Amino acid sequence: MTRTNVDVVVVGAGLAGLYAMHKFRGQGLDVQGFEAASDVGGTWYFNRYPGARCDVESVDYSYSFDDDLQQEWDWSERYATQPEILAYLEHVADRFDLRSGFEFDTRVVSATFDEQAARWNIVTDKGEKVTARFCVLATGALSTTNLPNIPGRDSFGGEILHTGDWPRTGVDFAGKRVGVIGTGSSGIQSIPLIAEEAATLHVFQRTPNFSVPASNRPLDEETRREQKATYAERRRKSWASGGGSPFVSNPKSALEVPADEREAEFEQYWELGGVLFAKTFADQMSDIEANNLARGFAERKIRAVIEDQSVADVLIPTDHPIGSKRIVTDSGYFATYNRDNVTLVNLRKAPITAIDETGIATADAHYDLDMIVFATGFDAITGSLDRIDIRGRDGVLLREAWAAGPQTLHGIAAAGFPNMFLITGPGSPGVLANMVLGSEQHVNWIADAIAYLDSNDYAVIEASEQAAVDWIAECAAVAAKTLFPQANSWYMGANIEGKPRVFMMYAGGFGNYGQKIAEVAAAGYKGFDLSALAASQE
Repeated sequence: MTRTNVDVVVVGAGLAGLYAMHKFRGQGLDVQGFEAASDVGGTWYFNRYPGARCDVESVDYSYSFDDDLQQEWDWSERYATQPEILAYLEHVADRFDLRSGFEFDTRVVSATFDEQAARWNIVTDKGEKVTARFCVLATGALSTTNLPNIPGRDSFGGEILHTGDWPRTGVDFAGKRVGVIGTGSSGIQSIPLIAEEAATLHVFQRTPNFSVPASNRPLDEETRREQKATYAERRRKSWASGGGSPFVSNPKSALEVPADEREAEFEQYWELGGVLFAKTFADQMSDIEANNLARGFAERKIRAVIEDQSVADVLIPTDHPIGSKRIVTDSGYFATYNRDNVTLVNLRKAPITAIDETGIATADAHYDLDMIVFATGFDAITGSLDRIDIRGRDGVLLREAWAAGPQTLHGIAAAGFPNMFLITGPGSPGVLANMVLGSEQHVNWIADAIAYLDSNDYAVIEASEQAAVDWIAECAAVAAKTLFPQANSWYMGANIEGKPRVFMMYAGGFGNYGQKIAEVAAAGYKGFDLSALAASQE
């Protein structure tokens, strides 16, 4: 039964929402959760496309809050696939009886703060109404799909799919003429497997991306035993690190080490796989000359795999520093273009003009297709929040308050929206770090804040406007010292037409950020306004 008057409403049953349910229940709070999907998993519920795999090692992309859980779960691979991650989250939900706290197949459509009562009024798409002291948005950074409005899209006579909303029943590509639009993470991961089945595969690429092989391997029993025996130290390093995993960059500049040492270091991090390559040297994401050395190494690796160098010319990015867009983790992506049934279509040379009943038309050709796969990503970071009618003090709409870019205090709270918390929201390290530990970090902080309010007879906590302005300015200043703003990435909202171009995360490191928010709490929640009553009652 849905509870209609609770302490906390949690929106989302992905990895953040599940832990929030567990944590808040554990401190005696009455919690009601809502999830749009039919079951737990969040991103890992919807992203069932072929080849979907995490780019953080499975041993690290897991909860740290319960050592028994760490010891009992066995990961089968170094980089887990979507089915295994979903199975893990289902196991967590079962183990801690978390499903009972959520109503599934239910989308929150509005959340309105009642200033007089100091409560949030939550309304779902089923017409249910719930009031809560606190509203916690665990809506995910990559959960709102982006489907480009290409002329004629709805006229296509074949099957249209999006990697971010993949059918649970799977898809049969055998003998089909398939077109994939997009070469971001989901495109790069799915293209090799689609190519193995399809009669023909046309890949429509506007923007090439760097991708590093996963160097994946099965985990044997000895490796698992060692990982479990050293979990405490591994987690300690992860919590203190820049990205929430135990790997540390070479502290030297890439420019100061001898060429052979630099090459060996790049090779080591290339073999680690995926996003870790961006962290080979400490200055790789802050010094363009150092970054160019890493780019050159990656380009040589990619060209060595591709037989036709004119195809390599199109596949290798030249428009952004390596790592300023998220490096993809792949399994055989570039070698796929050596297959006779795969054709790369360069949309920079001839953009898509329309989709019609039989396929895709570009400026210089028409491609007859049976299936179109949109691997066009997400309205990231803020997209899921924008789709809820969230109104704070004086009825202000969150998406209007953020019209020029998101304004938060530490990515956890927004001025004018009391008792509302974000998990890994804009202004936090978010997707730049391990999202499991990031979610734990935020949920723990929020739980402590609620406990502080309750033990000190406060009813309301709200980010002060000036503190939020100062924090976003600090985030911008930190980002300006890096190469991230040089890319038109989804980190910047650049993949969504009309979205403000601002770097949406804190780039100063996960461990450093953790220290900052711990200091805020220790100082009595510095930067937050705490009151016993809603402002209108004071």
